[in-house]
Amino acid sequence: MYVVVVGGLLFLAFAYFAFAQAAAARNSGQSAADAAALAAAQEVRDELTDGFIRDLSSPERLIDWLDGRGAVGSGEAAATRLAGENDSTLLNVSPTLIDGYPAFSAEIRTNYSVGDSIIPGTENNHARANATAVIEPRCQIRSGSDPSKLIEIECEGGVRWEIDPKDIVEADLPYPNDLFSVHLAE
Repeated sequence: MYVVVVGGLLFLAFAYFAFAQAAAARNSGQSAADAAALAAAQEVRDELTDGFIRDLSSPERLIDWLDGRGAVGSGEAAATRLAGENDSTLLNVSPTLIDGYPAFSAEIRTNYSVGDSIIPGTENNHARANATAVIEPRCQIRSGSDPSKLIEIECEGGVRWEIDPKDIVEADLPYPNDLFSVHLAE
């Protein structure tokens, strides 16, 4: 009886270890998916900011840029790079909308498997995970202002920017993280 009980306990210990290996691979995969989605969204956020700055002299498009409309990229290059840095392969990155804001969903597969265990077939299983990151505007053109004369931008936390479209000083322009927030969708 002692041998049977010890054998059963050893089997349970190895089974728990196999589940722990799978959970560790899944958690690492989820971290890689989170990083890939955030990288895609941050790359597009930078493109939105570049478009905003490029169109300062033609104010009719500024509101679209600040609202996150007119996104030009997919963020795939940045997502691929970050997935690779996390020992994973990017399977797909796709643009979507969340609450009307641009978002990017990334799906990855880990380059490493769960590993050898007492559960047959796990040595060739790779973790898969997906995540979505959203770009939310933090600023808007102040109502009542005339962007052809002075672009007045109000941001979260009471931060204000005033930009003269006829005399643009690059050092006085907002950074991408001033204009947009990037975070994982829940």
